[in-house]
Amino acid sequence: MVEQILEGVSPTRMELLEIRKKLTLAEKGHKLLEEKRDALVERFFDIIEKRNIMTKEIDEELKLAFLSLIQSQMILGEQKVNEISNLSSDIGEISLENDNIMGVKIPRMNRDNIKTAKTPWYGFFETCSKFDDTQMKFKNLITKLLDLADIEGGIRCLAIEIEKTKRRVNVLENNLIPKLHATRKYIEMQLEEREREDFFRRKRIKAIMESKKE
Repeated sequence: MVEQILEGVSPTRMELLEIRKKLTLAEKGHKLLEEKRDALVERFFDIIEKRNIMTKEIDEELKLAFLSLIQSQMILGEQKVNEISNLSSDIGEISLENDNIMGVKIPRMNRDNIKTAKTPWYGFFETCSKFDDTQMKFKNLITKLLDLADIEGGIRCLAIEIEKTKRRVNVLENNLIPKLHATRKYIEMQLEEREREDFFRRKRIKAIMESKKE
């Protein structure tokens, strides 16, 4: 396979020095990007594991919460539960902020304005203890669901950054660095050929001059 060189390159010593500098920078950049990629992948799988554990916990709690809701509907009736649920107050608005993981911006929900009622919004005489249990279970899930949403957002952002970093590593590894190596080799060979030609030319001139003296 013929090695490709950079286009528009002149085989001069100045160009050779410039190519060597670019090659050094490219190899350093390649090493740093590889380290970044590996660190991001490690962090990515740590977060995936955390997400999986949290998802399992939330699934179990959701099952219990919906079971409690069904039991409440059986006791109070589905319409009554819906009427009471519609009286619940707004918990507030969520604003988005950014965290930083290894230079990657990760969206995070600010919960400062989230407020859950400390006391029930309904009267005890019109409900039952099972409904109290239901609303408590769902209220406790709010924070966990927000945490899970943050983690999912982080996973997506890290996956995108890992893919971008992989592409950059591949471009350096399979394209730019080989071309720089080939270009350096090409210039060095051209310069060596010129030096040989100059050497033989000087030697020939010297021989001619000596023969003329004789």
